[in-house]
Amino acid sequence: MKRLKIGNVELENRYILGPMAGVTDLPFRLLCREQGAGLLGMEMVSAKAIYYNNRNTESLLEIHPKEQPVSLQLFGSDPEIMSEMAKRIEERPFAILDINMGCPVPKVVKNGEGSALMKNPKLVYEIVSKVARAINKPVTVKIRKGFDDEHVNAVEIAKIIEEAGGAAVAVHGRTREQYYSGHADWDIIRQVREAVSIPVIGNGDVTSPQKADELAETTGCDGIMIARGAQGNPWIFSQLTAWEETGVMPPEPDKEEVRRMILRHARLQLEYKGGFSGIREMRKHVAWYTKGIKGAARLREKVNAVESLEELENLLTSL
Repeated sequence: MKRLKIGNVELENRYILGPMAGVTDLPFRLLCREQGAGLLGMEMVSAKAIYYNNRNTESLLEIHPKEQPVSLQLFGSDPEIMSEMAKRIEERPFAILDINMGCPVPKVVKNGEGSALMKNPKLVYEIVSKVARAINKPVTVKIRKGFDDEHVNAVEIAKIIEEAGGAAVAVHGRTREQYYSGHADWDIIRQVREAVSIPVIGNGDVTSPQKADELAETTGCDGIMIARGAQGNPWIFSQLTAWEETGVMPPEPDKEEVRRMILRHARLQLEYKGGFSGIREMRKHVAWYTKGIKGAARLREKVNAVESLEELENLLTSL
């Protein structure tokens, strides 16, 4: 099994669950860890929200002993606040601190945060260098190909991250303007890999072990990040590790296994978020879990009216 070392953190494999707002919460991370993910990306947290002691932020920062190692992702654009908040939370049990420079969401970009930072190389250097000096844990950065097709600067930004003390860089092969549409450009990941000596994590369009192999061979990347490819599919991590170790693709989960996983996921959601929020959170996950299953379209219509675990269990008997 190929391992990946980021700063002083050695992962048991190179497969990373990418951070996704509203998706990679504690329950989902636990499931992906059980399936063998080498590192788990938490949902992004606003440095300003920590600074102002925002109540909702505490639940985003919760980490379970069984999910480690995790990467906690901060977003913001003020180097002082970013570094001070990194220091404030350093004692929490995350292994790696990641800085978000890839989020394409308009309200984040409008504040000059997320992928907007790629338009300001000087500020990138300031943020990364201040945060890296403020804490002893490895600091990584997630970037995109560029802001748009006229400003493809992932290589320049990756060099700045390395120079500023970043321990690794994850590259999503799409511009901000692309959001998640079209195909990821893996060649930009290769260019970044050739330009820096810190580990490079490739991200974009990995939906199977074969795709992961293709990404690694095409780009030479050190780590492989799976984000949307894990939605409704935590099994992708056990498939990746089995494929690497044996060259044999495990069978796809059958309907019964899918049903069991949905219910386990739902119970975890209820445990951590309570009945009201937990069951609503599950609606989108059920849609992802049942994608491609015969007769699932009707189930997806009905799941939006589900209000309790018992109702969800009854609904899943028709799967």
